[in-house]
Amino acid sequence: MLCPRRLVLSSLLTALLCGCASPPSETGKTSATDANSKTGTASSTNSSTASGATAGAGSAGSAGATASGSASTNSRFDPASHPQTESARRAIMQRFGVELAAQRKLSEPKVLKLLDEALYNPTVARIVAPVAAGQPRAPRSWATYRGRVVEPIRIAQGQAFMQQYAAELDQATARYGVPQNIIAAIIGVETLYGKSQGTFRVLDSLATLGFDYPDASRPDRAEMFRGQLADLIELDLTGRVDARTLKGSFAGAVGIPQFMPGSIKRFAVSARGAQEINLSTNMADAIASVANFLVEHGWQRGLPTYAPVRLPASADKLVDGGLKPTLDWPQLQAAGAKLAPGAKDAPWMRAALGVIDLPEESAGTVELRTATQNFFTITLYNRSYFYAASVTDLASALADN
Repeated sequence: MLCPRRLVLSSLLTALLCGCASPPSETGKTSATDANSKTGTASSTNSSTASGATAGAGSAGSAGATASGSASTNSRFDPASHPQTESARRAIMQRFGVELAAQRKLSEPKVLKLLDEALYNPTVARIVAPVAAGQPRAPRSWATYRGRVVEPIRIAQGQAFMQQYAAELDQATARYGVPQNIIAAIIGVETLYGKSQGTFRVLDSLATLGFDYPDASRPDRAEMFRGQLADLIELDLTGRVDARTLKGSFAGAVGIPQFMPGSIKRFAVSARGAQEINLSTNMADAIASVANFLVEHGWQRGLPTYAPVRLPASADKLVDGGLKPTLDWPQLQAAGAKLAPGAKDAPWMRAALGVIDLPEESAGTVELRTATQNFFTITLYNRSYFYAASVTDLASALADN
């Protein structure tokens, strides 16, 4: 799924339309589509009002959009064969449902009935469709992306959010070790603090992208969405969600934190320890679930997101575009890196590090940062350097105000 330096890029528009969070074994996904670039556009699962998805700046399927954990996915349902008729499509979906019921020990009639109610959504297909051949790709711009996220209204609303839910944030930070401002920033980027959770029926979105994915060259994406559809059906039949009414982003991310169904299943938690978990209206559950997601993906208590380092002029050669830190402090020192003025011995010096790039393609410039494991953990919420950097910058703004 990784190109030599970064994931396949999606258009900036798609990056701004929806968001999501992904399970650990699902690295390589982003929140909902691999349509984001780690350094350029956010194809995550959280985001924007423009398409009725969410108000964040994430992407198509923030938390948990990957194929792993979907026992019902099968290459035989390869959308490259694109059924041309509704009857052919329904036949393929029925085969999928029969296998899903058998593999997950679910009621076959109920699975098939739910699949039969899933409708093709042409708007979803149009949003996810690749840029037409010959059409230019918009240049990646970190300044533009950041400007949409770290702006006065979102900062002011974030400050109010942190005051209103101070007790819930305190509880989550004490339990999981994730700073309050990081949790608040993710929710702010994903759904404008819960105000814009998406208007697409998730059942339709996932069925559309699972069985009629608009890019036949990406069967892996269709397989991932079928896995998320399988998780949604399981959640419905076990009483955790109502798939017939559940709404979210065009890529299937739902609730205040924009979790994909797979992440709801694996990482959603109740702040009170209750059996019922509500990510749509219960802010305490949403806050705790964001923190739990990050911890389950490698968040380290007390570690900063960036190391105070002055990088050498040739530091761009240290960027590998991956989602894991692969360097350490001695290696960076050998490459010419030095401590920033005033920096002292700290735990990050004994932790894994990575250099990330935030390009301004039109100007031919790039901002480089030395990131820790905690930064890379945020990229597993939405597989984009732009996304994770905008979250950390918003979090800093929330802490400073």
